[in-house]
Formats: sequence, structure tokens, C-alpha cells
Amino acid sequence: MTIRTRLVVYPDGDTQEIPHELRVNQVVDLNGYPLPFPLPTTRMIAYRVYKMSTRESTGELTTFYHLELLARDQMEEYL
Repeated sequence: MTIRTRLVVYPDGDTQEIPHELRVNQVVDLNGYPLPFPLPTTRMIAYRVYKMSTRESTGELTTFYHLELLARDQMEEYL
């Protein structure tokens, strides 16, 4: 049996476990959940998944989703 763990990695290095998979370039909220498009406003905290990496050991597979903080002008293209 393989234990599968998914973690988002914030720009400051903190991590948080999430129960779902993400894709590269997907825009997510503060808790790692995908945001619906179009965004309702640019006055929110949003991150973009810029990289994925995996670590595999005996009986365990960990996927890391590295996030970058989106600036207000970057979020305007998603309105």
C-alpha cells in the first residue's frame, strides 16, 4: 500500500497538506483550492502553481506544488 501526500509550498517555505491534485499554472486561494474564473475581484490573496515535484520512498509518494504569490496587475488578466 502506498500513502499519497499532496503539499502546497508557499513562497516563504511553509507547507500545507491538501486533499486534491493541482496543475502547473493553476490559480489557487490561500488554502490551495482552485479559484473559479473569472475572478470576482483583484482584492484577494491568490497564488499560481509554478512547479511540481515529487519525492518517493518505500510506501510513500509525496507531491509538492510550489506556489508564487500573484500581484494585483497579474490577477487583472483573470477578471
